[in-house]
Amino acid sequence: MTEQPRAIDEMNPDGVPRKVLFVAGAGRSGTSTLAGIVSRLGMHVPLPEVPPDDSNPRGFSEPQWVVDVHDEWLAEALVQVSDSRPNAWFDTGRICSREPARIRVSEWLEPHFGEHPELVVKDPRLSWFLGLWRVAAIRTGATPVFATMLRPPAEVVGSKQKYYANKLGSAHLAASWVNMLLHTERATRPAEGDGGRVFVRYEDLLTDWVRTTTALGHALDLQTIIHTRSDQIREVHRFIDPHLRRVTSTLDDLALPRRLHELTAATWDELNKLADEGGDTTAAHATFDQLRAEYVDLYEEAEAITRSTALHARLQGKRQALAEAREEPRSLADRVPHDVRAAIPPSVRRGVRKALGRTRDDQ
Repeated sequence: MTEQPRAIDEMNPDGVPRKVLFVAGAGRSGTSTLAGIVSRLGMHVPLPEVPPDDSNPRGFSEPQWVVDVHDEWLAEALVQVSDSRPNAWFDTGRICSREPARIRVSEWLEPHFGEHPELVVKDPRLSWFLGLWRVAAIRTGATPVFATMLRPPAEVVGSKQKYYANKLGSAHLAASWVNMLLHTERATRPAEGDGGRVFVRYEDLLTDWVRTTTALGHALDLQTIIHTRSDQIREVHRFIDPHLRRVTSTLDDLALPRRLHELTAATWDELNKLADEGGDTTAAHATFDQLRAEYVDLYEEAEAITRSTALHARLQGKRQALAEAREEPRSLADRVPHDVRAAIPPSVRRGVRKALGRTRDDQ
């Protein structure tokens, strides 16, 4: 009689190798949905988690510590979460190479394996520090595996504009998407100690999460996914909302500059091929290298001809700072609205002035 598969929590944890699933990709691309699915199937999201909010009422399934440390490092590197600068990767790369940072992450990861041998770490800022996390996971004896979420760039841009009130414009957000995804592809290519990578279309996850997640589990040899229980599957069915795709738009809706439009479309087309079986090839890697080179050329050209705009913004900032510094602090009385002061009896106002040692002329 063939032995029936058992859920991971019914197996000997010592017999399940340590693994960390890193869910990468641009924000608003479905990373929370994938992390939410695998956590409900039994993988462990290190606690405490980031609490839900109006932009993601079903939760983010991301550790608060990870978000906080990434915010700290991004601030130090002067890099934005949605940064379109190719050089931003060099700024965060310097942090990734620091031994204290690697030790800090390894020491954070280690105790969480006491809760479960297979962890899931997700954060839209994660791609900036993938190299660091890879090293830290290996140092704990865990195998790092990667899942990159793919959602049409126009939908990502539209979602950010809707839920994050982004004021930087469609062109900036599209460029930052290209910058993020091209680097994520490069950073997750097979390396010594890795356990593989997959690319997951958001649409596939919403259309048939069972098939998509099962394929992911087998591709990355995640025992939690392979041996999930029926009650956990039912929980995911309740979690998946067919209306999760609340923003739908196309690149034409963004009215991007022509070359950026073409490069964004080409990047999306090539990423889609990685999600197909057998699409992650050496030839595909060479294509992405070429796309990255084209993006760097485009950005450097745009940067070179807009230096006057950057200089003007800096001068405006300095002028505003000087103006604010010259403003004399307002007295407490000046901060009180006139109608409120007028309602105070004259005798009370005189008493206050006397107590403060002030006369009418002082005001």
